Amino acid sequence: MIKKEYFTLAGAEDRPMLTDLTYDDRHKNAPLVIFSHGFKGFKDWGTHNLLANYFAENGFRFLKFNFSHNGTTIDSPVDFTDLIAFSENTFSFELEDLNTVIDFACNGNSIPRAKTVYLIGHSMGGGISIIKTAEDKRVAKLVSMASICSFYNLWPKHAEEQWRLQGILYMHNSRTNQQMPLKATLLDDLERNPARLDILGKAATISQPWLIIHGDKDPTVPLAHAEQLRAAQPTAEFLLIKDADHTFNSGHPYNKDTMPDKLLEFCDAAISFFKND
Repeated sequence: MIKKEYFTLAGAEDRPMLTDLTYDDRHKNAPLVIFSHGFKGFKDWGTHNLLANYFAENGFRFLKFNFSHNGTTIDSPVDFTDLIAFSENTFSFELEDLNTVIDFACNGNSIPRAKTVYLIGHSMGGGISIIKTAEDKRVAKLVSMASICSFYNLWPKHAEEQWRLQGILYMHNSRTNQQMPLKATLLDDLERNPARLDILGKAATISQPWLIIHGDKDPTVPLAHAEQLRAAQPTAEFLLIKDADHTFNSGHPYNKDTMPDKLLEFCDAAISFFKND
């Protein structure tokens, strides 16, 4: 039977991270997949729970979490009600968050200790997962899902000068119609840690097996990002999914009981990659 357990972890600056583990109770020691959501995303977005169930049905434990500064809260896990936290986010915080989640998976204190850890990262979470894979040999394999190849691609380059002057940039969320603030400390983080936060530079050092998956109809992160990642690490495998957009044709809210065909194609490819020795 597929079961789900919930946990709250202390993320960067001790902000709580709501976390859930989906698994088949017949396979409590199955290999563990850790999923990192994207920019303006959260762990229960759209089809993410269907994704978790599918991996569990196919022999994995699936752990997903809200980054500590993604703007959601414990009480409002699917709404951006804490824009102060969102404004204070940095990519270093997100790497710290992912490290906390991997520690949680591997220490065996609350769940059976993960002997094998795989990462899936979507969009911005893909960039974070790439860096973490390069830094942490506990990660056995990586699948990047419509990943960015540079954090600077998350906003228009021409906005940076005004962002610096005003100390804050507002990014429109077309789904919620919110103006979501980002303090210039995000830029400061990139400038203080240029080598660590260079996604392509880190991609070049990855030694673990890596599968890059991208849709050819992605309007948010162009296919060129996947091509640059592949060029940076030629040993990585690459899969282009035709007619798939940035979320592999899913959306939020998502009220169907089955995943879109293109997301299912992504899942089957990732599962096969993880299972292939």
